[in-house]
Amino acid sequence: MLKRGILLLVLVATVALPFLLRPHRAAPGEADDTLVIITPHNEAIRHEYSIGFRDWYKARTGRTVVLDWRMIGGTSEIARYLEGEYVASFRNLWSGKGGRPWSAEIQSAFQNGRLPKDAPPVDREAREAFLASNASCGIDLFFGGGPFDFERQARAGRLVDSGIGRLHPEWFTEQTMPRTFGGETYWDKGGLWYGAVLSSYGILYNLDALKRLGLAKPPEQWRDLADPRYLGQIGMCDPTKSGSIAAAFENVIQQEMHRSLEAADAADPGGDPKAHAAQAVRQGWLHGLQLLQLVGANARYFTDTSQKPPIDVASGDCAAGMCIDFYGREQQEAVRRRTSGEERLGYVSPEGGAAYSVDPIALLRGAPHPSVALAFIEYTLSLEGQKLWNFRTGAPGGPQTFALRRLPVRRDFYSHPEWVPFRSDPETNPYSQRKVLVHEDAWTGQLFQELSVVIRITTEDTHPELVKAWRAIIAAPEPARSRALAVLQDLSAVDYDQSLGAIKKALTSKNLVDAIRLSRDLDEHFRRNYAKAEAIARGAADGP
Repeated sequence: MLKRGILLLVLVATVALPFLLRPHRAAPGEADDTLVIITPHNEAIRHEYSIGFRDWYKARTGRTVVLDWRMIGGTSEIARYLEGEYVASFRNLWSGKGGRPWSAEIQSAFQNGRLPKDAPPVDREAREAFLASNASCGIDLFFGGGPFDFERQARAGRLVDSGIGRLHPEWFTEQTMPRTFGGETYWDKGGLWYGAVLSSYGILYNLDALKRLGLAKPPEQWRDLADPRYLGQIGMCDPTKSGSIAAAFENVIQQEMHRSLEAADAADPGGDPKAHAAQAVRQGWLHGLQLLQLVGANARYFTDTSQKPPIDVASGDCAAGMCIDFYGREQQEAVRRRTSGEERLGYVSPEGGAAYSVDPIALLRGAPHPSVALAFIEYTLSLEGQKLWNFRTGAPGGPQTFALRRLPVRRDFYSHPEWVPFRSDPETNPYSQRKVLVHEDAWTGQLFQELSVVIRITTEDTHPELVKAWRAIIAAPEPARSRALAVLQDLSAVDYDQSLGAIKKALTSKNLVDAIRLSRDLDEHFRRNYAKAEAIARGAADGP
């Protein structure tokens, strides 16, 4: 009985102690003001911005504030959640209070930012009613993600002008926060969203794992991850579940397009620039997909969250992984701290292969606390708020517990030499990079969703067949190896024109069956292709 009693006490203590020892956090009812934020940002960012804003707000207003963070997953999950909440809210206004009949057509029309001019009058009326309404999802701010995610929300009518542009017009200039840089948009000209911090993409690698695999040189470019020695050693994320990783894959495609354009211009210096560009876009699309296909063949897994690969690289479960820059730097610093300064991880943003985009912040339609939300946007974009992104812990004005290791969006942040000793990455200035990938939105912007689906189908959905074929190709002698690789990398079914035509049509169809049928047909097509490539590599079939 005594032993049982001791075991029971130990069990109770194990469960209770984390709750007893955790720091007290004010509940919404214990503070003067409340702010509700939906975000994909991690705990470190939420923690530091809760403390920083709380102190700044108290000094400015004399009032206390509590931040109510809502975390439901990545940006794709957030988008689905917001759509559901706004559909329910507007339906209540339209049918519940307005007494108007509800239909699938109304549900589609009221959130359609591209409603055709010849749409039925009731559809246009629903859209206008929504844009004039204060329909609410019960949340104030959307904080974090990528411009694509915020453009979709803006187009649907779920974002509204916060007023920060009128409050601080001096911030939104070329010298402070440029409208565009490297082909990327940094804030919405209508004031619906503003970039709060910069994001880039790169490769995190484990030096011990590279040594074990016989790789004397760490990866420097995306192409390096297609090396067969990385088989089963790459951490990958599903681009249809993470907008940030989808953007990283888009960077790979864009770099290959630029390379194709440079080659076309060099081969035909006096040729037609438009013809060169059209050819380069199509060639680069295929070359980029073929590269990502081989990286996917080397993948150990595909995860739903972009935070997993860096963690697995840090633990040695993967040798390398594609990741957002600050996830890589965070893991690099965490390992360095645990090993007393020993460098076991490396991070690189491929030169000419990584654009600097922004993680925006925006006020949601019907925000229950709009004035507090505006104050948070003001703090986040002020130099005080920008310091949290890249100051060391304990530095004046810096984070208290976590070094966030991110790059501030404000250009003038980098013009303060007196801050260099306080910065986590004092040598990095994204606005003075020697070679930055120039993002050409006209090339891939209209195919962002289609690109993610194509990558998922060619690498993730068909991963077992892809890996078997790739393993056989690696082991095959020539010429079977080249013949098998050509079959494996025949991606004509998802080339640029197919993606812009039939694939886009199916994915944007109002009939969901069209998208399901497309995925099924392409899955079957590539499984057959991969099986054929494997058979050729193993010598069980003749080449083409």
